[in-house]
Amino acid sequence: MTKIDTSRPENVLPTPSHTVGPFYGYALPFRGGEDIAPLGHPDTITVHGYVLDGEGKPLPDALVELWGPDQDGNLPTADGSMRRDPASGDFLGRNGVEFTGFGRIQTDADGHWYARTLRPGARGRNAPYVSVCVFARGLLVHLFTRIYLPGDDAALAADPLLAQVEEPRRDTLIAAEEGNGTYRFDIRLQGEGETVFLEFQ
Repeated sequence: MTKIDTSRPENVLPTPSHTVGPFYGYALPFRGGEDIAPLGHPDTITVHGYVLDGEGKPLPDALVELWGPDQDGNLPTADGSMRRDPASGDFLGRNGVEFTGFGRIQTDADGHWYARTLRPGARGRNAPYVSVCVFARGLLVHLFTRIYLPGDDAALAADPLLAQVEEPRRDTLIAAEEGNGTYRFDIRLQGEGETVFLEFQ
């Protein structure tokens, strides 16, 4: 039997990845994670949907993170969403005034999630969008995508990222308007109608 010298990095074989979860309900969600917009803000919208597996079945233990700019397209610089009382260490949550742009939402028993955030403003040549990160059972690494809002066809057509996506798949990145400032965005992890996911290098 040949012995391999594993003290040299080029001789070490990669170890298999391990699936993550489902353990998201333990420490990652926080109270008010879905309430990103300051209370009563006039530019508040609701985005909701389902996280679905390859067979179209909902995932009741997925976690969705959202990041987005404010209505003017500015990235928030406010302190984090998980403030703590300096004296007791107790969780205080959001202060209800500042916009952090960040939310973390656990899907419910039906695989549904929702968030109230500000309608994002355009940044540079990009059409307005909210960034999304998805954690779910069976995923070896989390997935990234975007939620674009409908309404400005010229901005969507000019968006550099959308221009790189095959036309039949672009709709998986654009939320459906339901009226009264509500948008639906389902996240399908694989299979027919799979959401376009992004890779960052």
